[in-house]
Amino acid sequence: MDLSVKLRDKSARIGIIGLGYVGLPLAMEFCRKGFRVTGFEVDRRRTAELRRGKSYIPDVASEKLRKWRRAGLFAAGGRCDALSGQDVLIICVQTPLRKTKEPDVSNIVAAVREIARRLRRGQLVILESTTYPGATEEVILPVLQESGLVLGRDFFLAFSPERVDPGNPIWGIANTPKVVGGADPASTRLAAEVYSCVVDRVVPVSGTRAAEVVKLLENAFRSVNIALVNEMAQICRRLGLDIWEIIEAAATKPFGFMPFYPGPGIGGHCIPKDPQLLSWKMKTLNFDPRFIALATAVNGGMPEYAVGRIAEALNGARKPLHGSRILALGAAYKPGSADYRESPALDVMDLLLQAGARVSYHDPLVPDLEVRGRRLVSVALTDRLLKAADCVAILTAHRQVDYGRVARLARMVFDARNATKGIASAKIVRL
Repeated sequence: MDLSVKLRDKSARIGIIGLGYVGLPLAMEFCRKGFRVTGFEVDRRRTAELRRGKSYIPDVASEKLRKWRRAGLFAAGGRCDALSGQDVLIICVQTPLRKTKEPDVSNIVAAVREIARRLRRGQLVILESTTYPGATEEVILPVLQESGLVLGRDFFLAFSPERVDPGNPIWGIANTPKVVGGADPASTRLAAEVYSCVVDRVVPVSGTRAAEVVKLLENAFRSVNIALVNEMAQICRRLGLDIWEIIEAAATKPFGFMPFYPGPGIGGHCIPKDPQLLSWKMKTLNFDPRFIALATAVNGGMPEYAVGRIAEALNGARKPLHGSRILALGAAYKPGSADYRESPALDVMDLLLQAGARVSYHDPLVPDLEVRGRRLVSVALTDRLLKAADCVAILTAHRQVDYGRVARLARMVFDARNATKGIASAKIVRL
């Protein structure tokens, strides 16, 4: 039966490879629309939790997971042999950078090789994992063609960049427009049909390379603008101005300005990494993307800048950073999220530990983590703890924390996120 027909009558089987922050919410959305979904995950701990009906992704409620399992719409831990039974295979695996800043596509290649061994006529393969321009057709397509099947006739291939924003209560999978680009026109059309089943608006582009660059532009845009405002924060400090006041006033302009906010660095799995993918690719073409390099350098220097401000504030109170008790508030890379991948808060804590500070942290969403090989556990935010700290450093501003209380009880507050906005106190040092 034609895939278009299967999509219309919801008999199409959806396979999702990689059940992390991207794959699992996407699986739930297809289930919500009545499709049968098989999830493929190499992490056995994740698979075991899913089979018990427990979600490890904050944006996916365990109740929903159990509901779709009971309805027979979701199965986790599918074996590779089951790949051939899927009509659509969506790859959502991680694509990290190597230490050399080169893209590591080994997870993608591993997934595609398993698919290629079982590829059958009529299947559509979609890559959602962010990668460098050209990777879909340079890395995936040749492996699939080893099966002897022909693109556009026997099988189909597309790229559709994920646009997941963990913890965002407004924009989810259904109402966030989805960009799709196929390796041929038929692949673009089919991929658009697939996502039209679960997304309000699909935006087709000319091909896989265009779709790949869309994602990289989106995150390079954020990286460059965050770097600009991080540099402006340092400029305002030297001018004796409040960067937060400046941004708030500039944001009143109804055109030509979009507010971005400074912080102790940038984090998450995408923004620190994705512009580097574009940079790497362009250097292979003898083009030096200078904006990306400069933004990376500015943002990468912000944790050190934040620690320097903390040390300076302590010196003003006649306390050395070495031996001081620093309580870090927030470890996640952004408010409302439990994700601390590439979080600048960890970089700040790392530098503080290197300087000899005694560091503890509180994050209502991150119960434990590892910094410099040391396992830290989130401490209860008691009055005694706040009073005992030589400095409380606000690194991620979760809404669950009462910052008025923090400002009232702490001896000194370093606020890297403007969480204490509106609180006038000589104890508060702002970024």
